[in-house]
Amino acid sequence: MRLISWNVNGLRACINKGFYDYFQASDADVFCLQETKMQPGQAEILSPGYHQYMYSAQRKGYSGTMVFTRKEPLSVRYGLGIEAHDQEGRVITCEYERFYLVTCYTPNSKEGLARLDYRMQWEDAFLAYLKGLDAIKPVILCGDLNVAKEEIDLKNPKTNRRNAGFSDEERDKMRTLLANGFTDTFRYLYPEKEGVYSWWSYRFNARKNNAGWRIDYFIVSDRLRERIIDSRIHTDVYGSDHCPVELEIDL
Repeated sequence: MRLISWNVNGLRACINKGFYDYFQASDADVFCLQETKMQPGQAEILSPGYHQYMYSAQRKGYSGTMVFTRKEPLSVRYGLGIEAHDQEGRVITCEYERFYLVTCYTPNSKEGLARLDYRMQWEDAFLAYLKGLDAIKPVILCGDLNVAKEEIDLKNPKTNRRNAGFSDEERDKMRTLLANGFTDTFRYLYPEKEGVYSWWSYRFNARKNNAGWRIDYFIVSDRLRERIIDSRIHTDVYGSDHCPVELEIDL
């Protein structure tokens, strides 16, 4: 089974930058998007052969997630079921016979960590949500989780120590998630691999210089670890400030 996750930083803009070419070439069983920045009806998204699920933020042009799946899920859930966290279109959960798929666009802590307190509340609620799912059947989580867990996961760790996405608080929350029965698939397969990132700032020629961050993930319940075939980061795919990430797994 092949799953793709991509923060497209505006789906309508990404469509004009080759989205459909990659979507078709990837031949994924499930294709998840974050930061779609779309409301229903703003554009027709062509996806023959796929069921399509969209969750939009109440605020126009902001956040949003989407799932394309060849196999129709048993059920689809939007949000965490907590009103305070369900205004920004950040989580879609698809239930299949053998697992749950969760795609997530984690809130950014913002410049100066202005939204860090909210981010911490989100992290606790999201972990509780994942653990609830995991108690029923295994979970595959994908998305832009807006944190680089270790220094190996970004080009310039020392100068970014207290910046959003690399604060001690955010990194500790990611470690806590993984300690609660979940596996970072890329680091599981490639624990020492350096210089592989999934996001680059648009400033300072960051992508050209590969001054990036690995903040897009596929994370699975520990009991799925032995079924992982590969976890890939497609740094050669453009169209957004993020590149797609992929999980191939035997389910």
